[in-house]
Amino acid sequence: MSETVQVVCPGCDAANRAPAARLGDGPRCGACKAPLFRAEPVALDEERFRRHLRLSGVPLLVDFWAPWCGPCRAMAPAFEQAAARLEPRMRLAKVSTEDAPRLAAELGIASIPTLALFAGGREVARRTGAMPAHAVVAWAEGAAAAA
Repeated sequence: MSETVQVVCPGCDAANRAPAARLGDGPRCGACKAPLFRAEPVALDEERFRRHLRLSGVPLLVDFWAPWCGPCRAMAPAFEQAAARLEPRMRLAKVSTEDAPRLAAELGIASIPTLALFAGGREVARRTGAMPAHAVVAWAEGAAAAA
């Protein structure tokens, strides 16, 4: 019997079980039929972030940013490129600290952009500052391996 992993749909937030060995084969959501991985970051508000964190069996790499932040806007294309390289090994998401100030305060997000890697429902690594795509990928892979 193959190991399964729970994946939260980036579209409808339904929890799906999929064979871990087949995550790269384009699994679709059982509820809305959308692809479970789209090779792009998913925008999450506080409620959706908590749902993905609680239910996801794959690591969650979150870019905490704000629309007024120049370095955040400059890093956005690099984070999108990283999503194409890191999915389906992890889910990439963006959380606006402007839209989720309570969450940002709870997590101690003091500077942006901040990347935080969550696994098993808890934060396992954090890095602040803009990075090019290759650095995001290298940092995330290293942090996930160390977790």
